[in-house]
Amino acid sequence: MSKEKNGKKLTAGKIIARVAVWFSSSVAFILIAAMVLLTVVAHGPSTTMRDALVLSAMQASATKWVPGLFLSKETVQKIVDDSFVDSKLTVDMGSYNDENTGDGDEWANAIDGVKYIEAGYPNFKAYIMLVRDPSRVYTGTSSDDYSTATEGKRVFEFAVKENVLACINGGGFLDEGGMGTGATPTGMTYSKGKCAWNEKSSLTFIGFDNANKLVVTEGMNEEKARSLGVRDGVSFKYGNVLIDSDENGVNIYYKNKNTGAAQRTAIGQRADGTVIMVVTDGRTASSIGATYNDIIDIMVSYGAVTAGMLDGGSSAMMYYENYYEKYNMDKSKLDDYQKRGLVNKYRAFYPPRRIPTYFCVSR
Repeated sequence: MSKEKNGKKLTAGKIIARVAVWFSSSVAFILIAAMVLLTVVAHGPSTTMRDALVLSAMQASATKWVPGLFLSKETVQKIVDDSFVDSKLTVDMGSYNDENTGDGDEWANAIDGVKYIEAGYPNFKAYIMLVRDPSRVYTGTSSDDYSTATEGKRVFEFAVKENVLACINGGGFLDEGGMGTGATPTGMTYSKGKCAWNEKSSLTFIGFDNANKLVVTEGMNEEKARSLGVRDGVSFKYGNVLIDSDENGVNIYYKNKNTGAAQRTAIGQRADGTVIMVVTDGRTASSIGATYNDIIDIMVSYGAVTAGMLDGGSSAMMYYENYYEKYNMDKSKLDDYQKRGLVNKYRAFYPPRRIPTYFCVSR
């Protein structure tokens, strides 16, 4: 057995104690270094870096408290408020063309009336699904009666419940500290022509009308829903209209200060009715995440004349049944969730979130 210089035995207890001291010291050093770095960023000369880090933290319920450790509540709120200042760009409909259809028949190699695309961008990877027939897209609910619901459904059990070909996560829900159960949505929810939930609010509403046209607007109530002929839709935070159209052309609402990078989900529609679903990875070394304006750029590149942002962060999910077989992908490179149909990389430390609403693609 090893001995110390004074001749005393180095017991197992001493070894464990020394390892514990070393580990604690290392963790303390890392935490102190991180705190110093964040303090320098928060109060240093680069407000751009500060704002980007604050907005990235504010994208997820579990990290909303972090900026408050270094900045005043008023400063954090101003950074958030400034990020929602729009810079409206209007483009004439006649000159607004998408750049991703390519030559020939865009749908020649489509499967199930769906075109699935994986696209690499400098800071993130995007998963894009084009659905040719908008009548197939609707809002699915995790519960048949939200008033008695105690938790939402994970994407795999939801896909079984609705028997859908594909789906993406939908609207927002109460999620204090990232610990929400996804039982009930926030704002108004419509599903299959009926109002499934009506929580009065002025959130952004994203859905489809009876003519299968995407509706994206700030605020929704039952009277307005009836006048618009809403059949399906969800609500998310105010200020998430990405693109809309009117007699002047296509209006694109870029954010002046952009926003933090994160996993994101959005839905849009082209003039020909094609629905565009986008989910991005984020918060990993290889995929930092997409900003608000990044998502707008993707929607513009695919010709969206209407688009809205949906819930993101750890709620960002795209499911497509057996997509890897349909597109001849190497299954050995997929993780367990992807083998079950979850297209994007789910990087959370727990199973996919329980959430209350999904945008579905019927068979």
